[in-house]
Amino acid sequence: MTTNTQKARLLALALPALLLGGAYVSQYGFGLYPCEMCWWQRYPHFVAVLLALAAFVLPPRRPLVMLAALAILVSGLIGVFHAGVEYKLWEGLSACTLPPSASADPLAAVLAQPITRCDEAAWTFAGISLAGFNAIFSIGGALAIFALLRRKEAA
Repeated sequence: MTTNTQKARLLALALPALLLGGAYVSQYGFGLYPCEMCWWQRYPHFVAVLLALAAFVLPPRRPLVMLAALAILVSGLIGVFHAGVEYKLWEGLSACTLPPSASADPLAAVLAQPITRCDEAAWTFAGISLAGFNAIFSIGGALAIFALLRRKEAA
């Protein structure tokens, strides 16, 4: 019989692994190279995978799964911020957004452009960018893991 903690642990491993897999397929398979903020979203998923793997071999398991869920949630919140930058709801914090045109030198303006910009969605589906999908799946998944961990185990 599968317990809620086991389900949460499996979800805490599968979700970030699948999201990272999708990110790498989009990068290497379809040429959608990540911007700086895309990388910011990946880092918590790397941490979540390591914590979830540790929860398969180290006791106590629940705290490790909770930390993995927290890392997944952080990635989702970064995704919300990044999507807001892409949709021009607010300005980004990084150097990968379009700088103001303060220079009168067109060549300097072109050379100052980041290779992959954070303020332009590389791909969308139904109006949702990859950062938006990461936010939806990560926040939803983290909340599902927390809900599973809160449930009482069946006797």
